[in-house]
Amino acid sequence: MAMTAHGAFHWNELMTWSPDEARAFYAETLGWAYDAVPMAGGGTYTLCKAGETAVAGIFEMKPGTGFDGVPDHWFAYIAVDDIDARLATVEAAGGEVRRPAFDVPDVGRFAVVRDKAGGIVGWVTPAREW
Repeated sequence: MAMTAHGAFHWNELMTWSPDEARAFYAETLGWAYDAVPMAGGGTYTLCKAGETAVAGIFEMKPGTGFDGVPDHWFAYIAVDDIDARLATVEAAGGEVRRPAFDVPDVGRFAVVRDKAGGIVGWVTPAREW
């Protein structure tokens, strides 16, 4: 499978306070199945699958982890060719790096940016295609 092209949407995840309810809803309405993936630092990430294809993720927001007051929402990630080089251009373009680059082993290097208009989006330099 080819790597996601620079500038294309790469991944979507549901950030939720109620992952059990979300899994039940999408299993019933879309027929999704799930794989639990351990996260570095603890916790479990839910990989959502349509058949054998991973199509999205479910991330559980927990109190006291910086998400207090954030409503459940779908969050998108755009693939970038070199996240560190691209992040260096954000402020000059009128944006803000909201979360500096961090690595998720065997998945990619991620960051969260706010664009000039105020939109929040994730950027990722993928380590592999899902």
